Amino acid sequence: MGAFLLRRAMEAIPTLIGVAIVVFVLVRVVPGDPIAMMISPGATETDIANLRAAYGLDKNIFEQFLIWGTLALSGDFGTSISMRQDVLGLILGRLPATLELAGTATLIAIMLGVTLAVAGSFWRHRLPETIIDAINGLSLAIPDFIWALVFILVFGVLVPVMPISGRMDPRIEFEFVTHFYFLESLLRGEFAILGNLFTHGLMPALALGLPLAAIITRVLKGSLDQALVQDYILLARVKGFGKLRIILGEALRNAAIPALTLTGVQFTFLVGGTVLIEKIFSYPGIGNLAIDAVINRDLPLIQGLIVTFAILFIVVNLSIDLMYAALNPKLRHG
Repeated sequence: MGAFLLRRAMEAIPTLIGVAIVVFVLVRVVPGDPIAMMISPGATETDIANLRAAYGLDKNIFEQFLIWGTLALSGDFGTSISMRQDVLGLILGRLPATLELAGTATLIAIMLGVTLAVAGSFWRHRLPETIIDAINGLSLAIPDFIWALVFILVFGVLVPVMPISGRMDPRIEFEFVTHFYFLESLLRGEFAILGNLFTHGLMPALALGLPLAAIITRVLKGSLDQALVQDYILLARVKGFGKLRIILGEALRNAAIPALTLTGVQFTFLVGGTVLIEKIFSYPGIGNLAIDAVINRDLPLIQGLIVTFAILFIVVNLSIDLMYAALNPKLRHG
């Protein structure tokens, strides 16, 4: 297992370098000058040149990349042009909020997806399965940002029972040690704050999680249908096991492997999908930060965010490989 982790870590290095090069070049060839967005109306040519030199934009792309890459290896991703703050500090301050939102959405998706898939397999060829398939198709057809707007309209305007913006009530005064508010509140037993965080994050998490739940339902239900015709299922029926016990105790473990792989891949896309959801709900995560960075042509911040997304993608895929090996005895013993 140690050799496997080392090999995957070495394979990730060319991926990160390739992502860094592509992003670095693309953000500089796109029309627009970040310095022009920073200067005051009365700035002279000397002021513009000094500002361009301060951010290293007076050099060619190759020299800029060498400087940025050398500093990035030491953890220095530069200074944000629009916010005048350390890029790494900005990202680390916002990343926990996005991870908690994406993690909550994934948990919701897994619970809904597994429940609907098991129920559909249990009531196979009956009316409940038809209803589940119809609901699943509707969830697949509606994108996450439409769900977000529907939730705001229904639960924020027509029946105002849920907050529609922010990560928590700004009137709450509490000193957090980390930026993982949800996890820290749970560990410290601050259940009132935990409840407030949950109510603020429920609608964006549902908006993100419903399309993923539909995907999990479809894949897992198909895998269960295939597993239920295998010989070991027939043996379980001969032993007198009930239908629900066969699905949960015998078929689900094997059928979950494709769904697990899909969920891991979709989690990385779900983190990227928080861009629109965070903007709609004014949620202070890296998705919201990414939109502001693009609008302001904040090159150092854009580069840092893309590299962060790439690292998340690699870490999640590595975790999925490990879980896949844990569930599949052939891989584990091989």
